[in-house]
Amino acid sequence: MIDINGTIFDHGIAIEGAREAVNLLRDRGYALRFLTNTESKTVEATLESLSACGLEVGREELFTPVVAARTLLEGFPSACVLSLMSDELRQCLAAAQPAQPAQPAQESGPTHVVVGDCQDVLDYPLLNRAFRAVRAGAELIALQRGALYRTPEGEEFIDTGAIVAALEYGTGRTARLLGKPSSEYFGLAATSTGFAPEQTAVVGDDATTDSAGGNSIGATTIQVRTGKYAAQAAAGLARGAAHTVDSIADVPGLLERAA
Repeated sequence: MIDINGTIFDHGIAIEGAREAVNLLRDRGYALRFLTNTESKTVEATLESLSACGLEVGREELFTPVVAARTLLEGFPSACVLSLMSDELRQCLAAAQPAQPAQPAQESGPTHVVVGDCQDVLDYPLLNRAFRAVRAGAELIALQRGALYRTPEGEEFIDTGAIVAALEYGTGRTARLLGKPSSEYFGLAATSTGFAPEQTAVVGDDATTDSAGGNSIGATTIQVRTGKYAAQAAAGLARGAAHTVDSIADVPGLLERAA
């Protein structure tokens, strides 16, 4: 299970030797999953972005918080989902649920409230609908907990985690996290490969999300010294992984020696 940003790419540019390492792992028969906490894009849009950067990834190989939520909701065939996210992502989640027969008004109502990137659709009425649904018993699901994000130009925007925090504060409920470093996110990703967590390795640049999440499910964790590593090392945060290597290019050799 390989992190994308900071591990395969850095600001849209491939890490030296990354493509070769991925191809070598494929040639050796490893099942691969590419992990990202980005929940603002559909799977198709993310795959197109990766392809534009020179990495061809199969649809089944990409695992995002949206994929994790869809996988989870497939286990609740009678779920009624209220989604705080873009129309495209809402349709992706809706596809996980079979059409339901109409129910009497007194029995209807959301069973799950899923919060993702909602900057283009959020207004007070929608936020209040989510608030009331959670207060009435719907499960609150967060696709990630980022407080803010910055554009490449440096402009800052409120992120999904801040909306989740507002709903948690207003309802007194704690959201179920389906993004990094949630053990459920990593567990679902491992399950999608057909292997047990202890048979998997998690490779990433972020000790607080990649290494922490991998350790939480008993996977072998591999820290790379690219992406966020330098800043986290300076802050004393780059620790906890079972192995540390210079980059993704070193991972095939490490796995071969450990086999």
